[in-house]
Amino acid sequence: MKDLKTALSENAEAVNRVLDDLLVLGDGPESRVVEAMRYTALSGGKRIRSFLVTASAELFNVDKGQALRVAAAVEMIHCYSLIHDDLPAMDDDDLRRGNPTCHIQFDEAAAILAGDALLTKAFEVVADGRTHDSATVRADLVLALAKASGDAGMVGGQMLDLVAEDHELNMPEVTRLQRMKTGALIAVSCEAGAILGRASENAHHVLHTYAHDVGLAFQIADDLLDVEGNEKDVGKKTGKDAAAGKATFVSLLGVERAREQARLLAEQAASHLDIFEEKGKLLQDLAYFVVNRTT
Repeated sequence: MKDLKTALSENAEAVNRVLDDLLVLGDGPESRVVEAMRYTALSGGKRIRSFLVTASAELFNVDKGQALRVAAAVEMIHCYSLIHDDLPAMDDDDLRRGNPTCHIQFDEAAAILAGDALLTKAFEVVADGRTHDSATVRADLVLALAKASGDAGMVGGQMLDLVAEDHELNMPEVTRLQRMKTGALIAVSCEAGAILGRASENAHHVLHTYAHDVGLAFQIADDLLDVEGNEKDVGKKTGKDAAAGKATFVSLLGVERAREQARLLAEQAASHLDIFEEKGKLLQDLAYFVVNRTT
């Protein structure tokens, strides 16, 4: 079996090819929005969410091309959220993945439209017959992605994040915020493979519990990077949470306790996948990767 670094790299390349094919740049004046979509969607990144889609799909022997279409759709939703989160009305960031954010590179109006279009395009891709021959499977994917993206998921989590600027949150509140803002899309990325593979209810549950732990571990690692990382390595401004007075896992637990909690969550996440034996190893390795990353 290939190692995680190779698997992540190959997945990123494959997803980039699919995104490149799906985001077709025309020659009309409206092509500016597609240019902005491509600028963010093809700007790099670790592609962890898309990897979760393809790796979970491999557990159930899903067609690679179908899995990559869903992986690309998940990346579109993720990139839409990054564009909107970076806007002046939200987190007001001017650097993302080491590059100017979309609204800096283009303008605010183009960035808003690019985010809207990426979100919409994602559902177009998933609903297309080429994604799966079963309309029921496609509908289940649409429903799962909609729940993860909307008021009960990423959007709701972003609203809580904005509210947190003026309110002191406790640990359960911070955990709920991050489950919605970050964890929901990670969870649906894991479960997408089970949906595509028409897996058992137990397999769905196992992947959901794995994703729950990985999502929290991922966010704790992000909080640690905001405190300990540098802008060049991380690819975005650091120290913003502390400057804004936001409660985070690190501010509530302290650096060492937060790091230990992330490690425990990674171990717990990996243990959930024991039922898949060797087929689950890459996903188990990913659990440890997300807490040890430096970017």
